[in-house]
Order: sequence, then C-alpha cells, then structure tokens
Amino acid sequence: MMRKILIVDDDQKTRSLLKTYLEKNQYEVKLAHNGESFLTEFQRYSDELSLVILDVMLPDTDGFALCKTVRQKSNIPIIMLTASSDDTDRIVGLELGADDYIAKPYNPRELLARIKAIHRRVGTESAGAPRYYRFAGFTMDTVERSVVDADGELIALTGMDFQLLKYFVEHPGDILDRNVLSEETRGRDSGPLDRSLDVQISRLRLRLHDDGKQPQLIKTVRGAGYVFSADVSSGGAA
Repeated sequence: MMRKILIVDDDQKTRSLLKTYLEKNQYEVKLAHNGESFLTEFQRYSDELSLVILDVMLPDTDGFALCKTVRQKSNIPIIMLTASSDDTDRIVGLELGADDYIAKPYNPRELLARIKAIHRRVGTESAGAPRYYRFAGFTMDTVERSVVDADGELIALTGMDFQLLKYFVEHPGDILDRNVLSEETRGRDSGPLDRSLDVQISRLRLRLHDDGKQPQLIKTVRGAGYVFSADVSSGGAA
C-alpha cells in the first residue's frame, strides 16, 4: 500500500512539481495551498497519513502554528520547509515538535531521501528485539511506540523523539557521539554548526522531567557526545 503524504505550500508550481515527483516514487500525495485547506485535509485524512510537509511561510498563517496544531492531535512525522538562511526557523520548528527540516531552495531528491529516512525509522523495528524497555520508572513500548511514566501517564513524544530515546535505551552507558545520534534520527551527520540535535536532546530531557542543568538520564560528555545513564531492563509484559 502506498504511503500518503500531505503537503502545504502556497506556491502552485512547487506543489505540482512535488506531487508529480513523489507520485513517481510511489507515494500518494494530497495538497493544500494555505493553512485553512491544510487543516481541512488533515482532518479528512489524519488516520491515513504517514507524514506531513509544512511550508513555514503561508498566506493565512505559518507552518509553526500548523505544526503546533498537528502536535496537539497527532505524533505523525513532520518535515518543515523554510526559506530562512539562519537557524531560528529550524530551531523553532524542532522545539514545536517537527521531526526534520529542509531549507529552500532544495533538491527534490534530498527531500525524498529525508522522507524515506523518516519512514524507515518509524516503520521498521529490529526482528527479535525486545518490545518493552524500563528505566527510571518509565516503560517504553516499541510496538505501540509509546512511553508511559510510573503513574501510567503517556509521555508526549514526536516520532523523532521516540527514535532518539529508543536508541539511548538500547545503548545504556555507551558514549554516543553527535554524528551517530544525528544519523540515527535524521539519516545524516550533524554539521559543526547544526544545533538541531541539541534542541532535540533538550526537548527529550524536558519530556522525561530530566533537569536540563543537572540531568540524570541523558548526560552530556564534553567533547564526546551523550550518555544514557539510567539502568535499563527489557522484555516481559507492559
């Protein structure tokens, strides 16, 4: 079955080109030209969509507002398109729950690669791997792709947040460098000026109530990367 993607972009030519290109690569594509039409289409197809692509600049709203709205309703992967040359738009998008971003102008092949990488990470799990992981009072279910705390409350995580945390709990005590973590969550190395991983780590700490100034779960190893310091157990029932 073809994966269904919803794209919002106010440029008609860009929408048409992306639709044609992605459909040639076996995706079903739905289009929206502004925030209002996007929300209508999202409500109509939300249970069928595998990913949404949000342009930051729209005539009636912006991609940030749409990202926030989507995150209140769904953990569906989100890619942001930004024409800004600085990091501000990208960081804001990631803080609001976007899974990835790509700067305009971009090569459609690069966007396709990002889409495939997200679908690979979200849609595949290692055969024979444990379903449940437990750490610091939290329980992770890798089949349902959910995390609950000691009181059974669901922790709100994006797809990329979940993938990063899953990689941490699979490698407790290991020092993981930035490039390894970026490759695992975004399918590419982290550039020297790329702050997106730092934003994601901060967001994950916040979700896990891990003090950013003195974190106990995800610790920074200066000059080396990060280490997940909690005791982790796996297997068994929820």
